[in-house]
Amino acid sequence: MKRRDFIKKSAVAVGALSVSPVVATAMTANNASSANDTAKASSDKGKGALINSAPVLQNYAETSMGIAFSVTDNANGYVIYGEKADLSDGKKVWCGGYRVTDMNSEVMQIRLTGLKPATKYYYRIGADRIHYGGGYDMKIMETVEMPDIHSFTTAGKKATSHFCVINDTHSDWPAMSVVVDKVAELQPTCVVWNGDATNVEEKIDSLKEIFLYPDIKCKNFASDMPYIFNPGNHESRGLASRHLEKVWMYRQPEERNSRDWDLGRNFAVRMGDIALIGLDTAEDKLDSNPIFANLFNSEAYREAQTTWLADALQREEIRTAPFLVTFCHIPLYDDNPRSNPGDVRPNDASPEYDDDYADWQRTCAQLWAPLLEKAHCQLVVSAHTHAYNYFAPTKERPWAHISGGGHGMNADDKKSYPTVIEGKVVDGKLLVRVFNARDNVQVGEFTYKRR
Repeated sequence: MKRRDFIKKSAVAVGALSVSPVVATAMTANNASSANDTAKASSDKGKGALINSAPVLQNYAETSMGIAFSVTDNANGYVIYGEKADLSDGKKVWCGGYRVTDMNSEVMQIRLTGLKPATKYYYRIGADRIHYGGGYDMKIMETVEMPDIHSFTTAGKKATSHFCVINDTHSDWPAMSVVVDKVAELQPTCVVWNGDATNVEEKIDSLKEIFLYPDIKCKNFASDMPYIFNPGNHESRGLASRHLEKVWMYRQPEERNSRDWDLGRNFAVRMGDIALIGLDTAEDKLDSNPIFANLFNSEAYREAQTTWLADALQREEIRTAPFLVTFCHIPLYDDNPRSNPGDVRPNDASPEYDDDYADWQRTCAQLWAPLLEKAHCQLVVSAHTHAYNYFAPTKERPWAHISGGGHGMNADDKKSYPTVIEGKVVDGKLLVRVFNARDNVQVGEFTYKRR
């Protein structure tokens, strides 16, 4: 499906306590089943299963890991984790931060901190069902602890240099199913979800379905494989999307200074020999476009990220990495002169261009490309156009550019098919392969030397 046709159809459709692992104090038949079996759709809400999704590993990092899961009732969630497979060294961490926990009835978010780089940890999830009638009327009604033990490995210089990228899944479950299956086959260290997982989301339940219990066969798709989410333009649209952090938490605060406090989606992570950089291109239309009613502030956001990027590229673990790969949703380059560069004033439209939205982001390229070039970035991976493209490096643009495909599942569509982009270090070089996940065929292969 062409990107413009998809958007039109979507618009119509939118109206640190150390403990040993314990057995739950109250286990129903539903609770005793595996996390994979209990990760059901939201129709289960209110039917007894307190935890109704498998855990999702969020925000891959050196010394921290985020873990989120969905609940159906007022709950206080926790994670028990340790370095031993049987969790005999387990520590329990509750949702929320200091002072009070984040008791709520939607999503449990637990942040594990103080972890060791490039280290394997094991964990299981649990939650207390809470009766809350007021400040002096609180009671644990039951404790549900899932039996499945999952694992993850933190980032760092000694981590395995292997990533995958998916993008533009747009809550299209057949498309998401094939990319998740391909990722499971490739078994990367982590996955970058490069934007537009959503459409226009007004309620938190839709965000929960997209990120925590998508309607795909592999319910525990992110329980043992960490994901990094890099927003697209659709993650700006809708009341629920404005508060994506309720489902997908921001980056660890220690990863950014006070100046960059609001840049909770940017990431600079060392994975073995690869430095991964994440930038948010934000909306594909100008802030001044009247359809946004002065509610968008993308221009200032992009400029703030430029200052962050300059500092991130100088961090020792990033600066010394043999390979530097940057991820952003909207491309930073397009070779078609009819492609809208996203800075056409006043309202995005011009007879000079085919579309009234940004096919690529000239503003972001002007802000970020000089820094990436100076840092000898070898590759930029983007999405947005719903079509796989590869642009080789040039004298003027010394980094390669790959755009991932769309979510078209029609076999007759030779252009817009779901892609999985894989990068891994092999024999001292960065090998990048692009797969058409729908037809399970490789459509591109490229190698890059150390910078």
